Amino acid sequence: MKKIINNLLQQHSLIYKIILYVLTVVLIVFLFPKGGKFKYDYFKGKPWSYENYYAPFDFAVKKSKEVIDKEIFTIEKESKLYFKYDESIVTKARESFLVEIKNNYPENDYDKLIKIGEKVLDDIYQYGFIEDENDTKITENISDVKIRKGNFVVDVNQNRLLRSKDLLKFINNSLTNLNSADERIHLLNLIAEIVEPNILFDKKFTDRVKNEAINSISPTTGYVAESELIILKGDIVEGNKFKKLNSIQLELESQIWSESNYNWIVFGYTILVALTLLMLMLFLRKYRPEIFEDNTKTSLIFINIVLVIFLVTVVVKYDANYVYAIPLCILPIILKAFFDARLGLISHVLTVLLLGFIVPNSFEFIFLQIIAGIVTILTVSELYRRVNLFISIAQITLVYMVSYVAFTLIQGGNLESLNWFYFGLFAFSGVLAFLATILIFVYEKLFGLVSDVSLLELSNTNSKLLRLLAEKAPGTFQHSMQVGNLAEAAANEIGANSMLVRSGALYHDIGKINNPMYFTENQSTNVNPHSDLTPVDSANMIINHVIEGIELAKKHGLPDRIIDFIRTHHGTSLVYYFYKEELKANPNGINEAFFRYPGPIPFSKETAILMMCDATEAASKSLKEPTAQAIDGLIEKIISKQMDEGQFNNSDITFRDIELVKKVLKTKVKNIYHVRIEYPE
Repeated sequence: MKKIINNLLQQHSLIYKIILYVLTVVLIVFLFPKGGKFKYDYFKGKPWSYENYYAPFDFAVKKSKEVIDKEIFTIEKESKLYFKYDESIVTKARESFLVEIKNNYPENDYDKLIKIGEKVLDDIYQYGFIEDENDTKITENISDVKIRKGNFVVDVNQNRLLRSKDLLKFINNSLTNLNSADERIHLLNLIAEIVEPNILFDKKFTDRVKNEAINSISPTTGYVAESELIILKGDIVEGNKFKKLNSIQLELESQIWSESNYNWIVFGYTILVALTLLMLMLFLRKYRPEIFEDNTKTSLIFINIVLVIFLVTVVVKYDANYVYAIPLCILPIILKAFFDARLGLISHVLTVLLLGFIVPNSFEFIFLQIIAGIVTILTVSELYRRVNLFISIAQITLVYMVSYVAFTLIQGGNLESLNWFYFGLFAFSGVLAFLATILIFVYEKLFGLVSDVSLLELSNTNSKLLRLLAEKAPGTFQHSMQVGNLAEAAANEIGANSMLVRSGALYHDIGKINNPMYFTENQSTNVNPHSDLTPVDSANMIINHVIEGIELAKKHGLPDRIIDFIRTHHGTSLVYYFYKEELKANPNGINEAFFRYPGPIPFSKETAILMMCDATEAASKSLKEPTAQAIDGLIEKIISKQMDEGQFNNSDITFRDIELVKKVLKTKVKNIYHVRIEYPE
């Protein structure tokens, strides 16, 4: 049992990857739409490439969402407005008028004034008196207004309704048969005061009628009987044929996803998803073993894939038309920023293939996204330069738009069917793609990774640690700057990460801060503290700058990728000068381990470049006559010695790369030591 447990502990990294793999497969299958798949792929405007297709059963031809939306829009646009004729307001006005007449006029004038007033009220309320607020609801293109009187609805020409602004003029014209001007004015004011609008907008009834009309819209536009021919082989998929195929596809997919075969469909999805993710795992294991062995990096890749699929699933469930608003190019941008372009492209392509099960028009979607992913990989570089990201995203957006126009031409045969809404989605997706910089920052903090943006910040010589190096060990600081320049040029020559190697070069000797005077570049006088030490102690002091550098780097929060340069810049080489000194004093009893750096040896192109540049820059200072031949010979000797000691055995640098690095170093060092003319005193 103990042996089994020990084996499990030794294989914990593999167990973690298996759990991560299985969990990712389960999550993606869970996110997949709950529906079957139609076994035929077809596209509007293209020929039907399968055998003659007959209806397997009776089914109705369904209207498209666009057609139904258009019918709903027409109903809403042409729906009638209903108003209520309030009889109680008319009765109240009549009663108020009688009371006012009896209270304010002599008895002998009752009959005449009541007769005139009631006639005016009858005229006012004959068709109705509408208030100003409700009047604004009636548009000019509506001739008749629907008015409810009890259980009856009558059409009334809107011009017959009395408006508030016309009330006084209407009453005055109705009182022209009164001879007395005083009576006319008094009666005008009385009627104007007691009358109230009795035509009120009936929103509840209007909405009910409109909703009944919308609910009565038929979702179908025809019927297809069993065994009826739907389309012949070679026919163009268009018109009624396209509608019938869409309808039978929906019908079949709803029948396929039944309770009886649910488990089989899920099992099929699981196999496909598992195979896709297995391809990614195999790629990592074969071509990116350093990433495969790192559980943190593997987790980052799988988490991003799941997040992208989750986001697309949510948008498709809400409205599939918005699927192109999702900036899928963020995935390759992030993976390229942390890893490399090839891994970014592979992950993007596999993710897009999985999304083909979720989105409608999967072929068009997959084509557009893969093309956009390739453009992303080819154009996005040096993210620390904001203009580069802006230009790349603009190019990606343009590719989306051009590809969409091409698909529209293929399917529609003209540009009239272009949907400008999609151009807005592509532009919006481009804007959202700038979120990649924020996500990169978040992932750096969560997963402890380093991107080019962070490397740019680290290479700033005004940072706290580099300022401390410049103050306490100015010679080492200048040496680090020179090594950084050499390493950056060499990295550019062989296609390595120049920003990474430059940043690593600036920090590789920070361990010398603690005891700067024990290193010749910081000795400004002839006093050498090594004179009081034995060769073993001196070697130990020199070797300790690596360990102390690692401790300083961790204390100041430098990322592991930078600390790797501190660990490896001397590899397992000897402190040769003091080794020779000890050999002179004690030729038989020397222990070589006391004079050898602890390592490890470089394990990447960048760390190998730094080792070559560091040794070259330091050794070149010892040349008394830095001629071209002397420089060439020195560089050849140093790098050949490093190769003979196996310092590059674990790095993926090639012989060709090493030759190119030597060529760059020879040129750069010669430029540093080129002879100047002597100016007269």
